[in-house]
Amino acid sequence: MKKILLSVLIAAICTISADCKSVKGSVKDARGKGISGVVVSDGLNTAVTKGGGRFKLEVNEDSRFVFISTPSGYVSKTLKGSECFFKELKDGVKSYDFVVTQNKKDDTNHNVIVIADPQISERSELEELKPYATDIEDFVIKSDGDYTFGLCLGDIVGWDHTIYNDYNKIMAGTKIDFRHVIGNHDMTNYGRSHETSMKDYENMYGPAWYSFNVGKVHYIVLNDNYYVGRDYFYIGLIDERQLRWLENDLSYVPAGSTVVLAMHIPTTLGQEDRDAFQYGTIGDNLANKTALYAMLEPYKTLILSGHMHTSDFQKISDNITEINIAGLCGAWWCGATCIDGTPAGYKAFDFNGDNIKWIYKGCGHKTEYQFNAYVDPDQPGHIVANVWDYDPAWKVEYYEDGKKVCDMEQFTGTDMRARELYKDPSSLKRNWVYAAQTSHLFKAPMTKGARKLEVKVTDRFGRTYSKTIHYELPN
Repeated sequence: MKKILLSVLIAAICTISADCKSVKGSVKDARGKGISGVVVSDGLNTAVTKGGGRFKLEVNEDSRFVFISTPSGYVSKTLKGSECFFKELKDGVKSYDFVVTQNKKDDTNHNVIVIADPQISERSELEELKPYATDIEDFVIKSDGDYTFGLCLGDIVGWDHTIYNDYNKIMAGTKIDFRHVIGNHDMTNYGRSHETSMKDYENMYGPAWYSFNVGKVHYIVLNDNYYVGRDYFYIGLIDERQLRWLENDLSYVPAGSTVVLAMHIPTTLGQEDRDAFQYGTIGDNLANKTALYAMLEPYKTLILSGHMHTSDFQKISDNITEINIAGLCGAWWCGATCIDGTPAGYKAFDFNGDNIKWIYKGCGHKTEYQFNAYVDPDQPGHIVANVWDYDPAWKVEYYEDGKKVCDMEQFTGTDMRARELYKDPSSLKRNWVYAAQTSHLFKAPMTKGARKLEVKVTDRFGRTYSKTIHYELPN
């Protein structure tokens, strides 16, 4: 029996050896000083640098990259180069050395500019992107001067991956470094399996999942676009390899820490798909969300997602919140208003240690533009407000002639401006664009004889915004 067990053990060791190889290397600062405690990974296995910044890592045969989880207080380049956070594994190369640069600013307080779905499908749309990049640059210049970086939540382009370089050049004009997430439009299609779908993205941006640290925040990027091996089709799913890597990555993060998870497809569209599996929306939310939530529950987790080109907020648990961010491209470059009425734009997050604030910034608009109010013929006798960044901590109030009438009633419908812009498919560059149903609409009945109508909105951080309409309800 002992000989049989020994034979089995030797066979298992040989199998592991066949699947893995050992690499070594170091992580040092620009002066050549080794940095200990840095997590290094191949996308599955992990190791930690020790004295002199040295590491030894078992690399799986299916791994393409070795990369570091850039430590707080340091920055890494995000595209290829000697100071990049990733290196491609090469046959015969057994040593990989990384250089990180000390952050010139204390990153305990930092800002993140988050964009979703630039989705440049034609080169002519690059010209439309340029003023949006300038808008981001101006916003950063006028901010508090803290360290700022960018995060793009995927669908960088719309299938034509040769546009990546031109997109990168324009976004470099923002004067901040962007980290990237793979979207379904960034997939390499028509391969035979999911594993072939990341090739073009990884050729440009490196690993499709990774992590890094800024201040007190641990950032994680995942790929939840699961290519099903047929045409361009996909579902929202995180494969087992990533989940195993995530377990390893999170094992270095103390419970109770702040974690920001960036992915393309949202984990959830609402309580209904958390209560029961919704097969009809399998490409618009995460099929195996329950497993992911269980892994994230020990942390103060903020999930950031895109894909829907609309604005949404979901409180998943006491510890997990998800914010879905509207498309930078608006309605796929058919108009600067998203299909739910949100202006094309981005969200700016302000991290002060563990405290988080955010604000949505419509491109070409002042930061005070946080909602729109109008008299909608689809809601006769009512004033309507579209509060695109709304969550349950906000207040939406209605005043007439200077006196509060009521808290406005939330309802689901379509935004009047989006309906008008996208009512004629034949006039649009993409005839499938439409005005989508949204739940961040509010209404209140107007009183006959009232002349000065005002909507006052207070966000979760106590900031107030108002809009006045001079309108008299006809008899």
